[in-house]
Amino acid sequence: MTLIRKPLSRRSILRAGAAGGALLATPTIFTSRAWSQGYLNEPTGSTVTLGFNVPQTGPYADEGADELRAYELAVEHLNGEGDGGMMSTFSSKALKGNGILGKKVEYVTGDTQTKSDAARASAKSMIEKDGAIMITGGSSSGVAVAVQALCQEAGVIFMAGLTHSNDTTGKDRRANGFRHFFNSYMSGAALAPVLKNAYGDDRKAYHLTADYNWGYTTEQAVRESTEAMGWETVETVKTPLAATDFSAYITPVLQSDADVLVLNHYGGNMVNSLTNAVQFGLRDRVVNGRDFAIVVPLYSRLMAKGAGENVKGIFGSTNWHWSLQDEGSKAFVRSFGQKYGFPPSQAAHTCYVQALLYADACERAGTFNPCGVVEALEGFEFDGLGNGKTLYRAEDHQCFKDVLVVKGKENPSSEFDLLEIVEVTPVEQVTYAPDHPQFAGGALGTCNSGA
Repeated sequence: MTLIRKPLSRRSILRAGAAGGALLATPTIFTSRAWSQGYLNEPTGSTVTLGFNVPQTGPYADEGADELRAYELAVEHLNGEGDGGMMSTFSSKALKGNGILGKKVEYVTGDTQTKSDAARASAKSMIEKDGAIMITGGSSSGVAVAVQALCQEAGVIFMAGLTHSNDTTGKDRRANGFRHFFNSYMSGAALAPVLKNAYGDDRKAYHLTADYNWGYTTEQAVRESTEAMGWETVETVKTPLAATDFSAYITPVLQSDADVLVLNHYGGNMVNSLTNAVQFGLRDRVVNGRDFAIVVPLYSRLMAKGAGENVKGIFGSTNWHWSLQDEGSKAFVRSFGQKYGFPPSQAAHTCYVQALLYADACERAGTFNPCGVVEALEGFEFDGLGNGKTLYRAEDHQCFKDVLVVKGKENPSSEFDLLEIVEVTPVEQVTYAPDHPQFAGGALGTCNSGA
């Protein structure tokens, strides 16, 4: 690919104007001018192609299936089909139901297999062979980091799906990448006060941690937040992502003096490790004069369904839940439920929202040019998409919004009513500085249009 020097970003133009004493008051004018030059996969016909890269096989396949359902629903709504879902509650009114910038939305799909190499390969194919102008999806932070880097190199936007590791908007942040989902730090900050209230401030915790970047940062976040309130960490053990039987990792817990087990596992891993823990009698155990407790830092309804009765009473955090009663959440649940016959997961929610946010940014920028989309999303504040008022912070492209602490219901009314919200943690409690130590070492760099 021949590289040419990119045009100055609108931010650079604004800074240059400010330095010269000029006052630039209408940024949309500068957006349309600055991003009028060519860019990779510029749509030339009546359609625009998006790439949905989700785990259709592997340990996170349940999340991937729900993500794909949500993307298909988003495409229908963007193209003016169905009831419009969250488009009617979204605080931005740029979307018109006639595609994106008047072009009908089409899509291609790929299978990440929950493997970084496979995810990069499928994203690369969608960009190079199918002309995808934006890639979105994934249910693994290892995948998200890999695909985000690829999109940065190629010059397309990456709207991350389900990725919870601090690294995605920390040390591995990229200018072309954006994350709506919350992160490990936020889970620790939201969970710690609830755990202290439920279990006290002098517990001994044993961590089992998925052996990749999400597991590492989640363990760190929960460990630091619980140690700050008085808990002691007695052991941390890494477990393979491909593991299906965790018996060998549970036995040492029984031999320790830990009275809390923290399962830094997600998807099928969490279902299997929690099932093994219950089979080994941990839930009925008394240690140090206290009832043994199990904590799952990152929860989802799909995981709760897989684990069944084992989730009862177990605390965790989640990005969104279908029982929320704000107008945006109700509109999405209604649309999704009418189409598929059951409520959406948090994975479905964040992917649907990311598709709308990308389309909206294109409309507001007046272009598909990635650098124009970046400018439109940086510092963007919105409401009406669930979780209350939300900010896409310019410094790291991380969304900031309320975080939910949940626990497994003791008496669920249906197979979908498995988690109850015990606290809506306000955004102020989970907000951190861009240079917080858990996010150190990263730099956004500059946008790449692929020209």
